[in-house]
Amino acid sequence: MQPVLAELLTIGDEILYGQIVDTNSQWMSSVLSEAGIRVIRKTSVGDREDEILTALAEAEQRADVILITGGLGPTNDDLTKPCLVKYFNSRLTMNEEALAEVTAFFKSRGRELTELNRQQAALPANCTKITNALGTAPGMWFHERGRVFVSMPGVPHEMKRMMKETIIPKLQQTFSLPVIHHLMIRTVGIGESFLADKIKPWEKKLPPHIKLAYLPSLGEVKLRLTGTGSSKEVLQQETEKLAKELEPLAGEYIYGYGGDPLEVVIGQLLRSRKLTLSIAESCTGGYLSHLITSVPGSSDYFLGSMIPYAYEIKMRQLGVKPETLEKYGAVSEPTIHEMANIVRAKFNTDIGVATSGIAGPGGATLEKPVGQIWIAYSDKHKTVTRKLQISNDRMINIRMASMAVLNLIRLNLPPA
Repeated sequence: MQPVLAELLTIGDEILYGQIVDTNSQWMSSVLSEAGIRVIRKTSVGDREDEILTALAEAEQRADVILITGGLGPTNDDLTKPCLVKYFNSRLTMNEEALAEVTAFFKSRGRELTELNRQQAALPANCTKITNALGTAPGMWFHERGRVFVSMPGVPHEMKRMMKETIIPKLQQTFSLPVIHHLMIRTVGIGESFLADKIKPWEKKLPPHIKLAYLPSLGEVKLRLTGTGSSKEVLQQETEKLAKELEPLAGEYIYGYGGDPLEVVIGQLLRSRKLTLSIAESCTGGYLSHLITSVPGSSDYFLGSMIPYAYEIKMRQLGVKPETLEKYGAVSEPTIHEMANIVRAKFNTDIGVATSGIAGPGGATLEKPVGQIWIAYSDKHKTVTRKLQISNDRMINIRMASMAVLNLIRLNLPPA
């Protein structure tokens, strides 16, 4: 079965100026993939006729389906409709059904239909109108030269309604679509190149219809298996079997499958084992607590945290021994060991974790450079410490140290 390829074209100066974020393309890519259509390119152009026409011509050479958003408003800077008329050598005609819909839209809101808004019902003669249930600008479907072009409003909720109710079903009727199935394997505690080296024998044996992609981000690497075929059930079975075969090579780094990030998985583990957590974080400044509490229901297992940033707060409020700080400093194994144990005792939790380090850009010494961070995990059976050397970037250090603590929890939780 031949793949059906799509290109997304977003139109508007506001996107190129960075005044709005193009969330439409991300959402459209997701629903198209679910329908079996593979997005091969996303293009953004400004409100210029020559750029729009060039983008349409280039997209037609690459894709079977060209989905366009933006530029359908009633003002002079909205050029999508006149450009489509010119591109297809068509003409504008008043679409009576569209006119009735836009008239009813304004009447329902007690507003007068102006001539400017009336012109939104004038559509290219060669298009099929797509009803806009939530706005005044109809969508337009063109089936020309063996390609499908669809123009939609750039307003996200209007576009999404059109896609779900009309465009996706119509594409499914127009094309014989393969099934595309994704399985996400989430890993933590290993870099992309090290992981690739570890799983090389497994990767080499992947069948031709299942592709592997590495998706690294701060603190973790996601592995995406994408299978293409005729049966979703078969692809699901195949990818799950491949994921099982991966476990002997990388099982210690795999923390989950699907969409749940590490903080959600940790929360599920703590809840299922009826364990409670407290945190003392210095260099991460509350970011670790933010990750934990971003999960709905985290009050089931997270009791609270302290941010003892200054020396005197570490001593007076948390309770780290003055002699420990004087002899070893705040960024040291003895200090982080005490911090994790003390916060666990103070909050009377099953687990206590702690962070202390040089987030940067200042505060470093030859012995303790920027990016050196100590983390610790404590429960009633043991206390585990780790020294990290991350980067020269403050926010990267904060984020990766927090992820490292979550992973430390995962690796050291008492068995269920």
